[in-house]
Amino acid sequence: MHILWHSKEELVCQLFLMASNMGKVRVEQIKSTIKRPEDQKRTIKALGLGKISKSVEVELTPQIQGMINKVSHLVAVTEL
Repeated sequence: MHILWHSKEELVCQLFLMASNMGKVRVEQIKSTIKRPEDQKRTIKALGLGKISKSVEVELTPQIQGMINKVSHLVAVTEL
């Protein structure tokens, strides 16, 4: 199931529903970090991303949820 959100509220709602399962999600970087604040660049690196189209599978914990929320405009999230 591929999920793209149109607003931050939709993202938070979907992540909350996914977190109830505490499953894995695939996070894919879809936009560049050029001209982005340093904290967003560090968050992308901490998620294991760094290049457009790179994806990682991570356990959906509250910490990962917060990181995804912070860079939601740069990533796409897919539930596994």
